[in-house]
Amino acid sequence: MSYQVLARKWRPKSFETLVGQDHVVRALSNALDQQRLHHAYLFTGTRGVGKTTLARILAKSLNCETGISAKPCGVCSACTEIDRGCFVDLIEVDAASNTQVDAMRDLLDNAQYAPSAGRFKVYIIDEVHMLSKSAFNAMLKTLEEPPAHVKFILATTDPQKVPVTVLSRCLQFNLRQMAGTSIIDHLQNILTQEAIPYQASALHLIARAADGSMRDALSLTDQAIAYGGQSVNEAEVRDMLGAIDQSYLYQLINALLAEDGPALIAQAKAMEQRSLSFESALNDLAQLLHQIAVAQTVPDSVAHDLPERAVLLDFAQRIPAASLQLYYQIALLGRRDIGLAPDELAGFSMSLLRMLAFSPKDQGLNIANPPTLKPQATTPAPVTASVATVASDTATATTLAANETSKPQVPHVESPQASHEESQQAPSSDEMPFEDAMPSEPIPMAEAANADAEYSHNEPMTSDAGLNRQFNGDWRNLVDNLKLGLARALSQHCELISYDENSISLSVPEMQKHLLLPNYQEKLSTAINQYFDKKIKLYFSVGGTGNTPAQQISQEKAQAQSTAETGIEQDGFVQALINDFGAQIIPNSIKPI
Repeated sequence: MSYQVLARKWRPKSFETLVGQDHVVRALSNALDQQRLHHAYLFTGTRGVGKTTLARILAKSLNCETGISAKPCGVCSACTEIDRGCFVDLIEVDAASNTQVDAMRDLLDNAQYAPSAGRFKVYIIDEVHMLSKSAFNAMLKTLEEPPAHVKFILATTDPQKVPVTVLSRCLQFNLRQMAGTSIIDHLQNILTQEAIPYQASALHLIARAADGSMRDALSLTDQAIAYGGQSVNEAEVRDMLGAIDQSYLYQLINALLAEDGPALIAQAKAMEQRSLSFESALNDLAQLLHQIAVAQTVPDSVAHDLPERAVLLDFAQRIPAASLQLYYQIALLGRRDIGLAPDELAGFSMSLLRMLAFSPKDQGLNIANPPTLKPQATTPAPVTASVATVASDTATATTLAANETSKPQVPHVESPQASHEESQQAPSSDEMPFEDAMPSEPIPMAEAANADAEYSHNEPMTSDAGLNRQFNGDWRNLVDNLKLGLARALSQHCELISYDENSISLSVPEMQKHLLLPNYQEKLSTAINQYFDKKIKLYFSVGGTGNTPAQQISQEKAQAQSTAETGIEQDGFVQALINDFGAQIIPNSIKPI
């Protein structure tokens, strides 16, 4: 007797043995038991999930000699002939090879005749979406009102191509892709009954490669049995599938955690020498990172019989959650862009180096609950707006200008050393403002930066050396004196909570928490350490009252604008223009000076 492949030998013959489609089985079983039978059914789903198998089981249930039931006997002539594929009243049509309208008309002409042996004449039309438009039109009337002895069962992998006029005449069931655990359990059951030794890890690989298709899984199992000589082993299945050896992935992750760039490149070259697919490697790496993330969040969800369980739990303990998410995103983007790289090795190695370059590193900058420190007065001194109101007449304006120019100028003499230190602290004029690189947020970054430069409210701190500088709790004044560059936006949206000699606790409003990037925190910490010439630890939290330098600047600017508008409205000359000539004040044209 010739060998029968596993996919045919183990094809389910009843609803009870069908795997992974419980929602469809339940609906059909209840309909059969209650005799609520529809004249046309449509089964949709990807390849190998049981559409044709389900259609044949339904045909058996309708034509079993014991009666219409969800549990056909399986031994009567109708059941056995349907299992063998020779039942005269079960007509299976491949729409892919019978697309023309003539074939459909011949089929429908025979539908009017009564069944020869069974209770119903059942038409199974596979890949029905392949029919031509004329063929669909020819079957519409019969599909809507067929003879009482006819049942139509349509199957397709692409329901989008089926006309809505056909869909509306059918009872539609969507068959889902098989879960990996369902495929593994089914394969274990089959291999056990076939007395074929196997490794559980090999079945995991087959289930992953099957991508939700039970038929593909059984075909791969057949291939693995032949490849391994009547056994299914992990190493042989990996060679057969061309899958990446997990040990390579583990070594790559260990090299990332150790920040060992040479080891990463060495592993990539070793994989190239084995002619491994780097696109598959990035896919497997992303899948491994996903498993680690799940193990990190829900350790109990990792199956106890999973061969990689110990490794996954170990990595879940060692890899920070932020790094894990970063690695996953880079692996996905690397797989997407690998076709644009000069070659696969370059694309793969650059993805690894990108993971290494952007790994969050612990610089002592914690976004966590700061330690309990002695609260200090954080309310800044009353701020006087340095905006001159519009004079009510020309004489007043002239007097103010004269007083301003008549102030004595006190020369300031400083040592060369102090001049050198101040020049080191002053920001360079060609630094790119951080606001140009950041997206717009509820608090305009550019306005805050301009306001900071235009309306500085205190004199800069002066000291002969950084060692003599002491923080007095005026956070805004400190920010004005720091050389920050890209981190200026973060500093201006921080509110001082508490401080002591060695630490400063800051709070960032909820709407600006996107500024809490490790790079910006590091730059802000470095600038403060350089300014005070000692190590000061920064602690960040989210929340606070919003009393930040940016908010203060915004309030000062609004107050200055209001003062300017009031001065214009009360100016006698402006009032005369309004009264005599009907002039109008354009609010947007008023700018403080």
